Amino acid sequence: MRNSNIVDLRKLNKSYDEGTKKRHVLRDLELEVAQGQMLVLLGRSGSGKSTLLNLLSGIDRPDSGQVMIDGTDISLLTEKERTLFRRTHIGFVFQAFNLISTLTAYENIVLPLRLQGKKDVATEQLALHFLEEVGLADRKDSYPDRLSGGEQQRVAIARALAHEPSFILADEPTGNLDYKTGSKILSMLADLVRKNGRTMIIATHDREMGQIADRVLELQEGQLQEYKAIQES
Repeated sequence: MRNSNIVDLRKLNKSYDEGTKKRHVLRDLELEVAQGQMLVLLGRSGSGKSTLLNLLSGIDRPDSGQVMIDGTDISLLTEKERTLFRRTHIGFVFQAFNLISTLTAYENIVLPLRLQGKKDVATEQLALHFLEEVGLADRKDSYPDRLSGGEQQRVAIARALAHEPSFILADEPTGNLDYKTGSKILSMLADLVRKNGRTMIIATHDREMGQIADRVLELQEGQLQEYKAIQES
């Protein structure tokens, strides 16, 4: 019987050489994330959040341990195989939006779909559908420099969802936005992820994001711990 977890990390270890010393970032870290779950990952700067995201996305490989994503141990894949796996199974929402400046809002969404070999009319309609979902159908021909920060992040959200990934990684998704805009974007992201039945991990230092999550974990000393303070009065 297939494991229902989208993410399953086992005994994950990662370290880096710093001069003559070895810095251990993750130590026997374990994590299970079920289908449809929304998880907020807290941690101070330097705690290892970026390292963990890089392992979850297959950008990097662990020193030891398993990184199971939707039933595949991506730590065993080659770099090319991991790249192809990312395109199909993982959606990204970045702090810096990471839109291509020479492409329109619509083209930024449809490009990842075409990289998967999807070039039919249904693909174009899917890109337009997600632009409508984020309220930007009327801005489909606008370039990123003509969009506000909040609008750019909405395009990034549509791009992350359009190829129907197994799960979504969001790295400080409101970090470059003012509080009011950030709150609206976060609410939209959460609503669309749940509406489309996706699984999401948000890495952040902002504890208020825990309010939208099913689980809140904190990365401390290389391991994940349940974060309880979010319920405290």
